[in-house]
Amino acid sequence: MLTQEENDLLTYTSPGTPGGALLRQYWQPVALSEELPESGAPLPVRILSEDLVLFRDDRGRPGLLGLHCSHRRADLSYGRVEDGGLRCLYHGWLYDIHGNCLEQPCEAAGRDFRHKVRHPAYPCQEFGGLIFAYMGSGEPPLLPAYEALNAPPGHRLVTKILHECNYFQANEGNLDPSHVSFLHRQSNVPQNLKRTVKGSDGRLPLSLYAADMAPEIETEETDFGIRIFSIRKTDEGRTFFRVTNFILPNLATIPGPMSGDGYNLYWHVPIDDTNHWRYDIVFRRSAPMDEKDIQRNQEILDELTADHKPIRNKSNRYLQDRESMKTWSFSGMGRIFNVQDTAIVEGCGPIVDRTQEFLGPSDKAIIAARRMVLRAIRDLDAGREPPHVIRRAEANRFPHLMIVSEVIADGSDWKSYWKNKFTAVNQYEGQSP
Repeated sequence: MLTQEENDLLTYTSPGTPGGALLRQYWQPVALSEELPESGAPLPVRILSEDLVLFRDDRGRPGLLGLHCSHRRADLSYGRVEDGGLRCLYHGWLYDIHGNCLEQPCEAAGRDFRHKVRHPAYPCQEFGGLIFAYMGSGEPPLLPAYEALNAPPGHRLVTKILHECNYFQANEGNLDPSHVSFLHRQSNVPQNLKRTVKGSDGRLPLSLYAADMAPEIETEETDFGIRIFSIRKTDEGRTFFRVTNFILPNLATIPGPMSGDGYNLYWHVPIDDTNHWRYDIVFRRSAPMDEKDIQRNQEILDELTADHKPIRNKSNRYLQDRESMKTWSFSGMGRIFNVQDTAIVEGCGPIVDRTQEFLGPSDKAIIAARRMVLRAIRDLDAGREPPHVIRRAEANRFPHLMIVSEVIADGSDWKSYWKNKFTAVNQYEGQSP
C-alpha cells in the first residue's frame, strides 16, 4: 500500500511534476516511423501533457516542435514542409527542427527579429522502427541500444496501442508473473498462436502456467531496473523458469510468443496523466519472423483501428462473450492477450488508487519497481542523475538484460541454473549475476 503522496509521484508526469521530470531524463518514443512517411503531413502529438507537432523536414530528418506558432499561436500541424523547416500557414514563419526561426516574411526589411525567437523543440532520433525524442534539459544521454531495437528489420515487429489509463499501472501488469495463470487462460489454442517452451517436450506456456498457479517470485536490482524470476513446478517435478524485467523508467520485457528466442519489449509513454501509448516491439533473435509470427501479429492489429485504438474497449465492455467463458475462454475477451490486459488496467480507473491495495508476496516485483522509481525521483530532486541514464558508449550494451522461458530438469536448484546461464552469456562483458 502506498501513501497518496507516493501514488502522485508515480503517476503525474506533466511539466513541473517530479515524475514528469524523471521521464524527461530518458529518450521516449513519440511515434512509429510508419506514421511519419517521407513527404508526409506533420503529425500532431501529445506527449507528457505537452501538445507538439512531429514532422520530417525536406531532408527527411524528424523534428518535434511546440504545436503552436511562437507568433500568434497558430497550429503548426497544418503547416507546409519546405525550405529547410516547417512553415506556419498564418504569416509564414519558418522553423527548423532545432526550433530556430529561419524566416519572418511578413516583417518589414530591417525589422527582422527572428534570431530572438527560440521555438520549443526537442531533439529526435529514429531507430528500430520508432521515432524517439528527448524532452529533458541539458545534453541528451545516449539512446539505449536494446537488442530489440538493434535487430535487423525482418526480426522485429513494431506497433502501438492506446490505453485509457495512467501509464504506470499498465506497466505494472507486465511485472506480475502470477496473473497469467488466470487472465489469459484459454483452450483449443489455434496452431498459428503456438510456440512451445524450450525443454518442455512440446508444451505450451499456458499449460505450464495452469500446472502451478502460484509461482515463486524473486527479484533483484540491476543497473537497468529490476530482474524478475518466476518459478513454477511442472507435473513431472521439473521447473518452469522465467526471467522478465522492469527497465527504468517505463519499460518492461516479457518472453511473449518468442519464449526466450527474443522477447516483447513494452514501452509505456504518457499522453497525459490518464492516457498513454504502449509501444510494442516483438523481437525474434535466431531468425527472421516466420509466417506464423506475421499472422499472429496481424491478428493483434486486427483488434485495433487504423489509428491504433482498441476495437474492444471500455465503451463496449471489451465485447466480452460470457458464452465463450463457459467453454474455452477464462476472460471471454477473445484470444489476444493485449485486449485482456488492457481491460484489466483500464478497469482500475484512470489512475488507480494504490492507497486501497492489499499486496501479497506475489506482488514483490511490483513493490520493488515502485520503490526504485520513487528512489530515482528523489535522487533527481536532490540533484543526482537517476539510474540507467546512459552517458558512455561502453555502457550502452545490455547482454545482462536477459529474458528466459525454459523448463529445466532440476526442480530445486534454479539459482545454480541461472548463475551458469548468466555467466555463459555474459562471460566477456564483465557482468556478474
